[in-house]
Amino acid sequence: MRKTVDDYLASGPGFAEGEVIERIESFRRRRPRLRDEYVTTAHGAGGKASAALVDAVFVEAFRNPYLESLGDGAVIMLPGGDRLAMSTDAFVVQPLRFPGGSIGRLAVHGTANDLAMAGAIPAWISAAFVLEEGFPIAELHDIVADMADAATATGIQIVTGDTKVVPRGAADGMFVTTTGTGIVPAGRRLGPQAVRTGDKILLSGTLGDHGTAVMLARGDLGIDADIRSDTAAVSPLVELLLAAAPATRWLRDPTRGGVGTTCNELARACGHAVLLREDRLPVRPPVGGVCEMLGIDPLYVANEGKFVAVVAPEETAAGLAALRSHPLGVDAVEIGEIVAEPAATVVMRTALGGTRIVDTLVGDPLPRIC
Repeated sequence: MRKTVDDYLASGPGFAEGEVIERIESFRRRRPRLRDEYVTTAHGAGGKASAALVDAVFVEAFRNPYLESLGDGAVIMLPGGDRLAMSTDAFVVQPLRFPGGSIGRLAVHGTANDLAMAGAIPAWISAAFVLEEGFPIAELHDIVADMADAATATGIQIVTGDTKVVPRGAADGMFVTTTGTGIVPAGRRLGPQAVRTGDKILLSGTLGDHGTAVMLARGDLGIDADIRSDTAAVSPLVELLLAAAPATRWLRDPTRGGVGTTCNELARACGHAVLLREDRLPVRPPVGGVCEMLGIDPLYVANEGKFVAVVAPEETAAGLAALRSHPLGVDAVEIGEIVAEPAATVVMRTALGGTRIVDTLVGDPLPRIC
């Protein structure tokens, strides 16, 4: 018998809004349409505006089976049967340094993590730099050293690249683009098509650390809090999870748009409902306090060293134990479950026992955090 949200709410308030939910489901299954005439910062936030832009411009122009999966990377089958994962990302974060990291560390970690989410072991990265005229060479040395340290710690080689210089005022200091490749071990298959009702949803640590740290580092808010970015390469943690829970279905790192948007991507891709438990969502008190002051839901604030995993129910305990055995996963927790209905929708069971729909991020409350 398939479980639905109603089954989980049988002991609490009734889920009587069936007709309304059905209409919401029908509307939300539609991919957002691009109606804007000009690009805005919301198109880079990873939410509805981003999806509309990607669908209408990039997927429409470059359409192919690899691209249409819209994952963080593409898994490519080579003629000999080996599989490569490939991912690319651009980094425009401001400030270039923030508590816990820098644009250099972020560029390596972000690309390595996208490869790990495809089940690959990251191996090689190319890096392209757009530098603004007048950028200090000493600062460039420091950021490149950060990249080298991050790559060495992750077991990655930076094997090729490019450098361009643009006039003063045209690049806000520095932009970095990285492309990574990695090997997918034989027999490893991850994807939304493998997700089943009853599967459990694990989160490898606390919500919103990176986005909050970068926001405070800009100094505009006048808030002093001990919050550091969680930027880190998660591939060692992924390998521990996959060894302990080999039937793991799906992985994704909650960067732009946070866990809320990531879970919506999962729900749409697998066609099932994602049921989250509000009382299980881990948020560090300083992060929660800052988000509350600013009216921002930490569910939509980015991480750069965490991931969401969908695991088979019988492997949940083993998977959690493996995550918690590593310093990056000590705060790992089960945050929800895959249920049958309402299809392609994320529903939150609130701490008070009610429910609410968790929609995809709209707008860009924290621009330029990666």
